Amino acid sequence: MNHVVNQVCAQWCIFLHLVYSSHLSHHLGSDAMASQNMDPAAAASTAARKGSETTGSVSKGSVSKRLQQELMTLMMSGDKGISAFPESDNLFKWIGTIDGAQGTVYEGLRYKLSLEFPSGYPYNAPRVKFITACFHPNVDENGFICLDILKDKWSALYDVRSILLSIQSLLGEPNNDSPLNSAAAELWDDQEAFKAHLRATYKN
Repeated sequence: MNHVVNQVCAQWCIFLHLVYSSHLSHHLGSDAMASQNMDPAAAASTAARKGSETTGSVSKGSVSKRLQQELMTLMMSGDKGISAFPESDNLFKWIGTIDGAQGTVYEGLRYKLSLEFPSGYPYNAPRVKFITACFHPNVDENGFICLDILKDKWSALYDVRSILLSIQSLLGEPNNDSPLNSAAAELWDDQEAFKAHLRATYKN
């Protein structure tokens, strides 16, 4: 199993390296040709602009490296009931899955989530929402989640794994003091009724 995981991750990293190298070579070639037909003032302006773009590319590259490391950590963690992987070839948008924890009304149910990472990650929190409709006190009808670590309690120490584990824990232990879904919050104390409604409305 570990051999397969390592092989998949290695192929992913090689792909990202090739895409970045190709993109960089294209821009270097274009800059060299353009500089031959440009007056000094325009050249200086272009150089300043390119310098700013390079800084942005370096920043984006550091975020990409961080996300690659988080992907490896998550795949090797062995945590049950959580997973996530980049959507297509976009490293800044992932699709995650969470299984309801045993002993909770969500046991046996699986939910999909989207995770979108900003250019300021990990210093800025990712945008996380449920794709699968989730009847829960702290999840609104659009799938957005009321969770402190995704808002004012966010820290660069958190990663995808800790986010998914926190949401999985939230499913079984909601914060009814600040509900996004008042109907779910009111029904929560009656676990049998809550479970019946949850099962009747669940669609994967």
